[in-house]
Order: sequence, then structure tokens, then C-alpha cells
Amino acid sequence: MCDADVDGEHITTLLLTFFYRQLKPVIDYGFLYIAMPPLYKISHNKTEHYVYTDADLATYLTTIKGQKYTLQRYKGLGEMNPEQLWSTTMNPATRILKQVTVADAAQANEVFTMLMGDEVPPIKRFIQTHAKMATLDI
Repeated sequence: MCDADVDGEHITTLLLTFFYRQLKPVIDYGFLYIAMPPLYKISHNKTEHYVYTDADLATYLTTIKGQKYTLQRYKGLGEMNPEQLWSTTMNPATRILKQVTVADAAQANEVFTMLMGDEVPPIKRFIQTHAKMATLDI
């Protein structure tokens, strides 16, 4: 379980790389899952709705067009109170889990190896290719 923001995605990549390199049978046998905490909470009409991506937020906001709402962005899991964390990320009845596959972990391992390697051109190419897609958490 990591934060839903860019830093949390980085930590998830590091954890996937660790499991792939050191505990690969955990992945091979399907025992590794990633908890998906929400990035936003939208409150309106005395209801709360959680969304997990910026795209989901944009879509949801079109469904409540014209209604007054409040928006809370979670910068990390620590910003949630225990009840919110339980209901969104830990409760087996309502949580969203992503099962990690060998392909997921292998891709994380490749990216991590390339980014931490001694070869500068692939790192520069990766940054130039992906910088425009980056979501800045400012």
C-alpha cells in the first residue's frame, strides 16, 4: 500500500523491483497485490465519492455538473482518517487491489535498472519521452 500520487508510484516501482529480484516466487504464485487508495474525495449532497485518478475525477465531475461540491486531494495515506483508510483501501468488501503479475514486475525491474544504470543516453531518452506525460505533484 503506497500513496496514490507520483511519489507513491515511485515507491511502488521500487517495491515491485525488490519483490521481482529477491522474492520472485511471491509474484509467480500470485500472492502479491497493490492496494489502490483514492486520490480524491468529492463531497456533495451529503454524500462522499472517492476517485482514483485525474481522469476519473474529470468524468465524475461531469455527472454532478451544476451541483455544489467540495474536493479533497489526498497527498498521502496519512491524510485519511482511520475510517476513510479502512473503507477505501483496507476493507475487503470495498477495496480495490491489483494483482501483480510477472510482466508488471519485470517491466518495473527493467525501468529501474535502466534509470539507475551507468548508461546516460537511455536515461536521457526516457526522461525526454516521458516528461511531457508526467503529472507534477506540486
